[in-house]
Amino acid sequence: MRSARGLLEPMIIGLGNDMIDIRRIERTLERFGDRFVQRIFTEIEQSKSDRRRNRAASYAKRFAAKEATSKALGTGFRKSVYWRDLGVVNLPSGKPSMHLTGGAARRLLDITPNGNRAKIDLTITDDYPLAQAIVIISAWPEEHEIFE
Repeated sequence: MRSARGLLEPMIIGLGNDMIDIRRIERTLERFGDRFVQRIFTEIEQSKSDRRRNRAASYAKRFAAKEATSKALGTGFRKSVYWRDLGVVNLPSGKPSMHLTGGAARRLLDITPNGNRAKIDLTITDDYPLAQAIVIISAWPEEHEIFE
């Protein structure tokens, strides 16, 4: 998209939101334990969440982030997008973001217009008993610097 001055401008190509009850994750962790954690979360997410005092809230935020990202990609968890293809990571500033691999990374490439690079912005929060995530995927012209 071009601005009034003829410059290429970034555009939003995906938006996703999810909210989850932390108590649901608490019950799932009690019932399925490591089997649930291994199936859904990356090693980085496990390491980060297992160090937290409120482990279930940490996992719930990451679960919501995966759901929100799958919605922003326009696929949900189908079309070769799997739970572990989506991982919450922290940028050097501490800001959360998503790291995509496998089918999720391929889908991101598919929805990113030619001549653009994708940027994923993520916000996660919790206020017991709820955890929430919002994801915005934007496409930036290749000549733009994508900043943190």
